[in-house]
Amino acid sequence: MRTGVIAKKVGMTRLFQEDGRHVPVTVLALEDCQVVSHRTAERDGYFAVQLGAGTAKQKNVAKPQREHFAKAEVALKKQVAEFRVESEEGLVPVGATISADHFLAGQKVDITGHTQGKGFAGAMKRWGFGGLRATHGVSISHRSHGSTGNRQDPGRVFKGKKMAGHMGDRQRTQQNLEVVRTDADRGLLFIKGSVPGSKNGWLLVRDSVKLKLPDNLPFPGAVIDTAAPKQEAEAPVDAPAEEAAVPAEADAAPAEAPAEAPAETPAAEGDAPSSDENKEG
Repeated sequence: MRTGVIAKKVGMTRLFQEDGRHVPVTVLALEDCQVVSHRTAERDGYFAVQLGAGTAKQKNVAKPQREHFAKAEVALKKQVAEFRVESEEGLVPVGATISADHFLAGQKVDITGHTQGKGFAGAMKRWGFGGLRATHGVSISHRSHGSTGNRQDPGRVFKGKKMAGHMGDRQRTQQNLEVVRTDADRGLLFIKGSVPGSKNGWLLVRDSVKLKLPDNLPFPGAVIDTAAPKQEAEAPVDAPAEEAAVPAEADAAPAEAPAEAPAETPAAEGDAPSSDENKEG
């Protein structure tokens, strides 16, 4: 069992397949998903990885939490979550940043999030009640849920009765969603299926627990190598330097031409008096 990731729901788009079909997908972004701490069997009784994602302002983070992030040498995180692992081998090093390559295209994942909140909803919208008749004696209460209790016995409304109330904003897990594509450079996951939550909502993405996983999944996880981008950035720097030397030599050639021009100027000055003498004669 591997660790999952914390992702933010960005929105929806579509991707074109090789055969021309387009697939509607939900875009999830991994915003600096880093390992904050570990849970070990010796100290906590179980093995788990604590992850943090997003960037929080210092004024919005309590002092104990700031010290907790400082101990791990990571930035202040907006969202924190734990993911259980089977053993010590599944622990990702503290401070490591998890990449989008943690998941493979075609595998199934389980996504947990809070559904979209609908506010205070009536019985017809919340539970699908049919409502009362539109005419024939019904006045003003066409969308009411009707009676909710019995008689003097039991003299109360049973708990769990389907009535009007707050709808949505519940934690739900959608299972067996397909990962269509991953983009490690931008830290994006493209998921096919019904992803819970609204835009900019935080989600927990895990490997599917009901279906078999691919054999080539990275274990314990795919981590971004911070040293690799620096080496790639230094390589193209030498090429512009050589190109810049070529125009410098080209500019040096025209600079010699004005140096030869003063040699011809005395001849031009010598011809000038002769023209003036002719005018006087």
